[in-house]
Amino acid sequence: MNDAENIRIRFELLGSLFDERGRRLLVGAEAACYGYGGVSLVSRVTGVARETVAQGVKDIMNPERLPKGRVRRKGGGRKKTVLKDPTLKTDLESLIEPVTRGDPESPLRWTCKSVRKLAAELKAMGHSTGRRMVAELLHEMEYSLQANKKTIEGSAHPDRNAQFEHINKEVQNQIKDGQPAISVDTKKKELVGNFKNSGRELRPKGDPEPVRVHDFEIKGLGKIAPYGLYDIGQNTGWVTVGTDHDTAAFAVNTIRQWWYSMGQESYPTATRLLITADSGGSNGYRVRLWKLKLQEMADETGLEISVCHLPPGTSKWNKIEHRLFSFISQNWRGKPLISHEVIVNLIASTQTERGLTVHCELDKRSYPTRITVSKKEFDQINITRDSFHGDWNYTIKPRSP
Repeated sequence: MNDAENIRIRFELLGSLFDERGRRLLVGAEAACYGYGGVSLVSRVTGVARETVAQGVKDIMNPERLPKGRVRRKGGGRKKTVLKDPTLKTDLESLIEPVTRGDPESPLRWTCKSVRKLAAELKAMGHSTGRRMVAELLHEMEYSLQANKKTIEGSAHPDRNAQFEHINKEVQNQIKDGQPAISVDTKKKELVGNFKNSGRELRPKGDPEPVRVHDFEIKGLGKIAPYGLYDIGQNTGWVTVGTDHDTAAFAVNTIRQWWYSMGQESYPTATRLLITADSGGSNGYRVRLWKLKLQEMADETGLEISVCHLPPGTSKWNKIEHRLFSFISQNWRGKPLISHEVIVNLIASTQTERGLTVHCELDKRSYPTRITVSKKEFDQINITRDSFHGDWNYTIKPRSP
């Protein structure tokens, strides 16, 4: 048996037992023992790169080159793609954002584009990347990859994707111009009292907090309707906990409170406000009272108020769901919502590692239902509808300078 065959057998027997540094030292020792031409021979019979074998020889001859416990020298190894290509992450985010979907009860986001498609689009933009790198980046960005499958999410409007791209473009332009862009919605209504709340919290072993067996509304406490607002540019939230009906008047009053308390200070030179909202509920695109109350707010503040509605059946795609509501649900999991004060404090204490802060207030005012907006009142609304789906996209301007 010749020298080359002996080197190959020893490497096959011992190579799998070592880490990267150990294998490098092993091939380096073989090359050093062989003498002249050993680096080329060892590289050929083991399949290890010639540069790695030569590096192993240097490590053998100069042990102090590599501190004990390190596999590579400091700064050694291939540089991360994101360090060599600083725009890779932002371009990936721009590809995903228009079609991002989210479950209101989960902080994870998921996208309907596959990693292969995303990798192909990134390559077309001039990036050197592959599907594995895209998958790793998505994981770092808190996206969850899902297999393609059909789900029931209401009627699939033919312009659904186009509307999402339109919303994304409008939000980007608004933030770029230093103008406020907010996402609004009503969180799931909750019973007030010592009822079971999903999730778990740390307590002494064998001492769970006792709660009611049946979920019957408690007279005097009732339910609460948390109406939320998420400032996309500032990464801040505002929640008004209403004790009466979830109406358009309640929704717009929440936006008004945010503007006078936080929005004006954050955007002192603002001339227009962009609102992204669901197509149904108190802020639905068919609700006349919603538009009338926005007109009243525009008259008060002097702001032009633009609204972009999510297509029907896509309420879970709203940014506020996975940027705000999901973290509120996490913060109060396992805690019975025993009083209005507890609910307000739990919402207001919601924070994230990315800097989200939330302000919360209790609203005990009455908001009657079945308010009719007459044709005369509606015709006086100073509304301009966009050329693309004017029913979903419109701007309400102040009626006086």
